[in-house]
Amino acid sequence: MLGLGGTVDYEIEWDSAVLEGLVEAYGIAPGDLSTTAPITDERSLVVTVLAFLELGVGGERFVASSDIVEQFAARFPTRITLGGTGVRAGIAMESLGVPSTQHLVSIDDNVRRLLPASTAYISSADRDTLDPHLIVQFAAGTRVAAGGIDITAPNSNRVILANDPPNREMRLSAELPATLRGAAAFLVSGFNTMKDRALLESRLEELSLALAHLPDDSLVFYEDAGFYESTFSSRVRERILQHIDVYSLNEDELQEYLARPLDLLDPEEMSAALVQARALIPAPVLVVHTRYWALAFGVGAEAYRAGLVGGVTMAGTRYRVGDGHDADDYAETLGFEQHAGGVEFATAIESRFPGTAVCVPAYVLDTATPTTIGLGDSFVGGFLAAWYLSRETADA
Repeated sequence: MLGLGGTVDYEIEWDSAVLEGLVEAYGIAPGDLSTTAPITDERSLVVTVLAFLELGVGGERFVASSDIVEQFAARFPTRITLGGTGVRAGIAMESLGVPSTQHLVSIDDNVRRLLPASTAYISSADRDTLDPHLIVQFAAGTRVAAGGIDITAPNSNRVILANDPPNREMRLSAELPATLRGAAAFLVSGFNTMKDRALLESRLEELSLALAHLPDDSLVFYEDAGFYESTFSSRVRERILQHIDVYSLNEDELQEYLARPLDLLDPEEMSAALVQARALIPAPVLVVHTRYWALAFGVGAEAYRAGLVGGVTMAGTRYRVGDGHDADDYAETLGFEQHAGGVEFATAIESRFPGTAVCVPAYVLDTATPTTIGLGDSFVGGFLAAWYLSRETADA
């Protein structure tokens, strides 16, 4: 069971010339760039995108109106896809033949057309709506130079910008408790888009009641994300930690929580970071996925080694192939060379935390056209699929 909300995404095809034209048209200066300023019009959206590009990091931000998304997207070739952690994770799982049921909070003809035919769903929506999420991805080395701006992305990444009322409201389907009774695993995600504290509290209470219907041996997996309201993150943790088995986050979210940049290949620095993160997020097992490696940290972490391998393999497959990858592409990724720094780091971190840290390296995947959209979602799908298949094999 994968939830809690799906999205319709507008994936634009990056064009530096368009951004440079907007820099000049809006008179944007280096001092204007900010990843945290409110996005109230197209100018402030461009300012935000450029700020993320300059840092080479990813994130999610709230936009004052979907009209701003439509205005900006209309300047580029745009592809309509489905997003949301649960939906993309489910598509990834489906590529390996692992079935899932989606919990959706919105639906329209795009969803009906693009959701795999084998994927079941329940929905809390009582009518069709469309509130697209703008997905802006850029490759390492992407440059924007106009006016006083001259910036180059140090890394490949993506930015998500949206105003999505159904996902902000996060209504839970009345069918959720009954559906959970047969779930081997339940993915919880999506609270990061909520902005009303009272509504958040109500949804967390509803979710707690629904979770009581899960089988005792089900896996509850929580995937973190960039919260529109930063203070909501800790409240969500307080309410759900007692229910979950795995708390997962990516390198950007880890660094944001610890309020400092991290050398992801330095075992000493990352050891301290993991201890600090575990104190902040005292889940049974903490999973961190990065461009170089993925690890599970906590008592019983070894049980998730297969999941980590599946996660980095699925994310790597999406990175190099993009949409439409299949089991053959996944198998091919397994044969790629592992990242040397990741291998060295994995060995070092496991020796520092014997029995409580499991780490697997990512792959060396050089491509001129990397896909940075949905890598974390694909990691989750690969993790859950591999965990499920390994459990089925063990029970056979």
